[in-house]
Amino acid sequence: MTTLTRRPVGPGAATAPGPRRRLIGLVAALVLLAALLMLSVMIGSTAIAPSVVWDALFHPSPGLDQYAIRDFRLPRTIVALVVGVALGLSGALIQAITRNPLADAGILGVHAGASFAVTLAVGLLGIRDIQAYQWFAFAGALIVTLMVLTLGSTRQGRSPVVVVLAGVCVTAVLGGAREALQLTNAEAFDAMRSWNAGSVTGRPLEVVWPILPFFAVALVLAFAVSGSLNAMALGDELAVAQGVRLGRTRVLSVIALTLLAGGATAIAGPIAFVGLMVPHVARWIVGPHQSWIFAYSMLLAPSLLLTSDILGRLVLRPGEVPVGIVTAFVGAPVLIALVRRKEASGL
Repeated sequence: MTTLTRRPVGPGAATAPGPRRRLIGLVAALVLLAALLMLSVMIGSTAIAPSVVWDALFHPSPGLDQYAIRDFRLPRTIVALVVGVALGLSGALIQAITRNPLADAGILGVHAGASFAVTLAVGLLGIRDIQAYQWFAFAGALIVTLMVLTLGSTRQGRSPVVVVLAGVCVTAVLGGAREALQLTNAEAFDAMRSWNAGSVTGRPLEVVWPILPFFAVALVLAFAVSGSLNAMALGDELAVAQGVRLGRTRVLSVIALTLLAGGATAIAGPIAFVGLMVPHVARWIVGPHQSWIFAYSMLLAPSLLLTSDILGRLVLRPGEVPVGIVTAFVGAPVLIALVRRKEASGL
């Protein structure tokens, strides 16, 4: 008896690398991420030797360098790692469910909802502690995403194109309202300046731990629907013929990406291009198989975020540039180069 193994079919499937090459690439991406994590702890206003970093982590003792590592650089590095993983996976999810290679979670209003909610918390309620207003950001992202999905529903169901248009409209409206509120309340504008730019600086680890359970749920949901998303890449009709439940897959995917992108935005503010660009790179490396794209995105996105953060520390030394600004400068030209390649832009 001959056993047939169903493989993902789509643009680039014929030239997609085999499992061994994909695994080797994944290990290489993991090594790159580990190296960047080490560099992130070493590099700052002053460089710190690897031996000092090792002692600070495993043999703590009083000292200015060790204090800087434990209280500032290590939390900053962990925040960048967690936020990068969330942004990469959420970007891969939104591109898969909309079948739009230029989509990211921002088109569902995640960033706009979070930013508007934080503006209300800071400007109207006088909240200044990031550990308090991060929950407003998370709630705002979830509420606005549900609003966008409701507006994007038609009699025939929920169309990805209509959802994208609804997201663009809601984002524009909330962006205008946020700017108006900030202009009428200078104190709110000053308090939000760093958060709006997208930054991993000054975020204590206490803002990360409460969000991790949401990320864990989203991670399980994302890989649970990855097989269905492979089939949906062929078109809704063929996916249904293969037994895929479209509504269930889209709902679970949207829940996952909203938890990921909403949590990341709540922690670090809106950071552009990471979730948009990294899935292109992953797809270019591994082909159209979603579970591999998800895995690569979870490693490459924090690598990009850490690289951008390190560059932000160096370009205006001893000052710094927020990581959200650096990702915009780094991501835009790289994304343009990638989408010009047929292999990278197909879904």
